Amino acid sequence: MVFDFLAPGLDPIATHLLGWADGRPDGASELTVQAASGLMAVHGRASGGARPLGVDYVSTLAASLALQGSCAAAVGQLRGGGHRRVDVSLAGAASLAIGQYLADATVSEGAERLLPGCTSPHDRPPFTSADGVVFEMETLDAEPWRRFWSGLGIPGELAGKGWSAFLLRYAKAVSPMPAELMEALSRLPYALIAEYCAEAGLSICPLRSLSERLQDDDLPLLLEQGPWHFTPGSSGLATTGLGGRGDLPLSGLKVIESCRRIQGPLAGHLMALLGAEVIRIELPGGDPLRGMPPLVDGCSVRFDALNRHKEVCELDIKSARGRTELLELASQADVFLHNWAPGKAAELNLDHTDLARVNPALIYAYAGGWGDDCRLHAMPGTDFMVQAHSGVARQIARRSASAGGSLFTVLDVLGGVVAAQGISVALLKRCLYGEAGRVDSSLLGAATLLCSAELQALRDGKALAQPLVAGVYPTAAGLLAIECRDSEEVKRLRYALDYPLDTEPVLRDEQIVRCLASHDMWAWQDHLRESGLAASAVREDLSAVHEDERITPCLRTEAYTQAKSPWSFT
Repeated sequence: MVFDFLAPGLDPIATHLLGWADGRPDGASELTVQAASGLMAVHGRASGGARPLGVDYVSTLAASLALQGSCAAAVGQLRGGGHRRVDVSLAGAASLAIGQYLADATVSEGAERLLPGCTSPHDRPPFTSADGVVFEMETLDAEPWRRFWSGLGIPGELAGKGWSAFLLRYAKAVSPMPAELMEALSRLPYALIAEYCAEAGLSICPLRSLSERLQDDDLPLLLEQGPWHFTPGSSGLATTGLGGRGDLPLSGLKVIESCRRIQGPLAGHLMALLGAEVIRIELPGGDPLRGMPPLVDGCSVRFDALNRHKEVCELDIKSARGRTELLELASQADVFLHNWAPGKAAELNLDHTDLARVNPALIYAYAGGWGDDCRLHAMPGTDFMVQAHSGVARQIARRSASAGGSLFTVLDVLGGVVAAQGISVALLKRCLYGEAGRVDSSLLGAATLLCSAELQALRDGKALAQPLVAGVYPTAAGLLAIECRDSEEVKRLRYALDYPLDTEPVLRDEQIVRCLASHDMWAWQDHLRESGLAASAVREDLSAVHEDERITPCLRTEAYTQAKSPWSFT
């Protein structure tokens, strides 16, 4: 796919959205890229085996990256650069999405071999009550967790084992819970569990459907305006800045980032990959996540995967001196990005209006969890809680036959891309019209973007067109993903399998499985691709992802395998 990005006074920017990273057009689709990149493997760690997410995740991610790259190239042109083409691939987007898991699986010492199905698909979050309600729980502190399970009569040692797994689910995409914890919940009705949660200070949220999400007051505006909210700031600013240094469009711009976990740090990482100088604010002594094994040169590879291109400035922003130093940094910056808890910026006197006083040209960016809906702010705005509330978890569960949602950080990654995309749009607006301001994004906005087509179809009472064949099938050795979008492709599949496939989906899938039993996944991948079909072997071991020539250009191997920048500019 190719589209031209047009902005006043600029040369058109041709943006190429490719399938595979090597540019080859054959066999690239949502399903086959999920299979080849290792994304199915990560999702399948806790779901009983490698399987698709069941949502158009890679496509949404790649489209967002394509628009962000176009905006950045436009900013570069306005600052004297010559970028007129941007290339982004589905494979590059998928590699970016699993960057921290790829790092963990490929580090030279201490790599974790977490293969699909390595933990029980049942003894994991989300949880199920006696009356059949599937729900998520969340806390960022061990004490509410301990109080909750103590109230249910669970010994502290068992609760502690559960906490260790629960705490690290975002980092490992698994959360093996002691069976006793799951059984205790399965004996209680949801309403009683919710009471115990309230008493312990634990948050709880049932997995809602997209139909339920459709009734929310905030949804129409999110569907209409997209996953950001822009607040105008100072105007009448100079519309051009110093020309960039180097060959990347945002070279010469400075970003101050004060973020934890994944969403915010990924947004800062993307700005760095576009050429910006990113200064990361950390607590005195450094971010504790730097010490999470496995390590390279004393730093967590998961942490390094998102932060290796940044400078670090240690500040205690709760102190008057730390806030003064932060304001001084912001006075010389182009962007300030944070993902603090709701209300924290105002409490610290570091909100948009406070920073705008020292730098009217600053773009102030907030990457939050729930967006503007204050009613939700009582719950932690984490990936898994937002998956549950937004309908994403139910959608993934329904389509990928999993317990509910994904322990892969679906929304943290997309939310980071959305936040960086909003910053790039705001920078372009400042360059074009001399107007700074604030841009807010959220995980809930990212979730709405991910399911926007389904939500709009539900609202309009229409059904979305689905591929006629789309599945992951066993072969003589390994799994094969096949996707046929129309009847012509199904005809080619019949010819390639040399079998008169049934029109009824269940019978047809059974026939495909019987046919594929004659050869392994690699032989079938080559054969079906020669027939012009989208087919790919499912890569289950992340340590071998780099061996695929369609994915290799997205990766760089040093102390661990890194996802390269998803963009190429010329």
